[in-house]
Amino acid sequence: MYKASGLNDKDQCLREYSHLVKRLAHQMMAKLPHSVQIDDIIQAGMMGLLDAASRYDEFHGAQFETYATQRIRGAMLDELREADWLPRSLRRDMRRIEAAISCLQQKLGRSPNETEIAGEMKLSLTEFQQLLQESRGAQLVYYEDFHGEDHDDFFERFEFDDDANPLDLLADQRFKAELVRAIDGLPEREKMLMGMLYEQEMNLREIGEVLGVGESRVSQLHSQAVARLRSWMKGY
Repeated sequence: MYKASGLNDKDQCLREYSHLVKRLAHQMMAKLPHSVQIDDIIQAGMMGLLDAASRYDEFHGAQFETYATQRIRGAMLDELREADWLPRSLRRDMRRIEAAISCLQQKLGRSPNETEIAGEMKLSLTEFQQLLQESRGAQLVYYEDFHGEDHDDFFERFEFDDDANPLDLLADQRFKAELVRAIDGLPEREKMLMGMLYEQEMNLREIGEVLGVGESRVSQLHSQAVARLRSWMKGY
């Protein structure tokens, strides 16, 4: 099936590795907003798989599945970038949640629970959980976070090369250490969820089975965990 110029049977490749595309798509969906359709992600992944099949050269030493995984993920990310998949409304809602968490954290001296956050936002618990569900796909860092007040671009103000400034490296280590502290301070269930999602790369269904909840509830808990982390990491 393999040869230096790639895979000589594309249909067989699709049949044999379609499960890989679907697995990667379901893993990625856990981190994407509700508006993204998994069929679109799978379709993009299949195109990435075909691209991998045509480019693969077994003499380069890499296993095909390892190589294909990179090409599939790249194709999925390209599709998401072109689709402008993260609306401003999502960021706005997440910042409202972050502000409520930050305010309550100062008042209570601990991480607030969902009922307290909902009350601070003047929402019912059901309304707040729906907002969390709609905010699926929230990230710890957004591109806009790297813009200064004068609207200059972070990537224009800083250049990165092999001769990195030791102070920058130290600041990066401090950021990582603070992030570890923030994750350790999450409620136990949210901390478990983040580990399963980002370290073990489990999908929503698998995480839900471990936690004993549905996929939608996993999405809500993930959005809430990200909001807690962003609130904690303000200023870093």
